Amino acid sequence: MNFRKRLFRHSSTLLSLAISLSLLDATFAQDGSLFLQPAQGPTGLTLKNSSFIYRELPPEARPRELQENDIITVVVDFRSRFLSEGDAENRKTASLTAVLADWVKLDGGALKPAAQADGDPTVNGTLNSQYRAESDVELRDSLSFRMAAKIVDIRPNGNLVIEGHQTIRNNEERWRISLTGVVRREAIQADRTVSSDSIYDFDVDKEELGQVRDGYARGWFTRWYDRFKPF
Repeated sequence: MNFRKRLFRHSSTLLSLAISLSLLDATFAQDGSLFLQPAQGPTGLTLKNSSFIYRELPPEARPRELQENDIITVVVDFRSRFLSEGDAENRKTASLTAVLADWVKLDGGALKPAAQADGDPTVNGTLNSQYRAESDVELRDSLSFRMAAKIVDIRPNGNLVIEGHQTIRNNEERWRISLTGVVRREAIQADRTVSSDSIYDFDVDKEELGQVRDGYARGWFTRWYDRFKPF
């Protein structure tokens, strides 16, 4: 009888110890943070296996890798300012007095003094020169527009070569804009726009044709005169 009582007490003690250990392990295992949970699958904790509201985009709505002949939008916002000031002044005063006191003559193969019948020749002159110039140049340029461009080439390092052309016609007026450059793939935003500041070797050619342009355009003689400035 005593042996049975001791065996029952020993079994009760072991059972109590096992229950306590299991409760302690459960207490430490409970945590509301998803970042402390074991890795879910081979990729670990991701939005797909941890969010209750995650939904995959359909294939047609997923962003596609940029390829040759794809169209992107270039946002051009170019502003520059140049300021130059100059002031120059030069004054010069010169005085010259020269007298020919003695001269020579050739007499029988020998040089002899030659007297001046009208007196010694004299040169006397004064030069006053003054030059002053002032200049003030201030240039401000601004060019802003948005334009679509096409990817014409992909470099081995992943950089994209872009090219775009645009022609606008309004009655007799016509504007032509062309641009080229090289841009990093990472500089292109999710909506496929890129700023002109991120484009290397950026070249913009803007041409105006029509009556308005003809009204203020210089003639060929004026262009030649302004280029060579003969006077």
